[in-house]
Amino acid sequence: MENGAVPRVAVVVFLLRGKAILLGRRRSSVGDSTFALPGGHLEFGESFEECASRELREETGLDMDKIELLTVTNNLFLKEPKPSHYVTIFMRAVLADPQQVPQNLEPHKCDGWDWYEWDNLPKPLFWPLEKMVQSGFDPFPIA
Repeated sequence: MENGAVPRVAVVVFLLRGKAILLGRRRSSVGDSTFALPGGHLEFGESFEECASRELREETGLDMDKIELLTVTNNLFLKEPKPSHYVTIFMRAVLADPQQVPQNLEPHKCDGWDWYEWDNLPKPLFWPLEKMVQSGFDPFPIA
């Protein structure tokens, strides 16, 4: 498909608390009203860790610790009103301060943040995340 568009890079975070992850309901032209991980676009010169930390702070006010790369996916959104192509970097982290509570700092992009148990995730999930869940992917470290 040659339309002059180029792939974008997104960095998202599996922020873990016990056996729960932080999810927000999207307000976006792509995946509107689905539950998704915090994250956003990689900026020029930024490391994956820097991007994940910046996006999490911008969206939720939270700080993270023990960040690591989990996996990378190649996502084509061809059925959307504005087709797009994303390479998505999935990171894993925990809260730097377990007492911190997520805030909704970008209400025009998200309806709010909450913790969801991995074995009881809300529906509908943003399709790249749904695809990972259905494949058996587990974001939790092996003990």
